Amino acid sequence: MTRWHQSGTRRDMCILLAEAGELRGQRLKSRLESHYDKQLDPKRFYSTLTSLVEAGHVEKRVEGLYDVYSLTDVGERRLYEQFQWMREKVENDVSE
Repeated sequence: MTRWHQSGTRRDMCILLAEAGELRGQRLKSRLESHYDKQLDPKRFYSTLTSLVEAGHVEKRVEGLYDVYSLTDVGERRLYEQFQWMREKVENDVSE
C-alpha cells in the first residue's frame, strides 16, 4: 500500500472527489468539514490537497477564479485498492 493512504484526510478527500466527479477547492473543504463536523485549517487543507496533486492522485484545473479538482485514474485505482484492503480486513475479522 502506498504512503498516501496513511492520511485519513487524503483518503477522505479522494472519496469525496470520487463521489462528486469534480469539486472546487472550497466546496471540497466544506464537504470534508461537514463530514468531520469541525472546521479545517485552510493552510493545512490546501497543503494536503497539493500533495495529492503532486503525487498524481488528483488533477487541478483552473476555471475562471476557481481551482477545480478531480480524481485521476491513478487516484481512483489507489482508492479502490484501499477500499478492497479495508473490506478484506473487516470481512476476515467478522468471519473469525
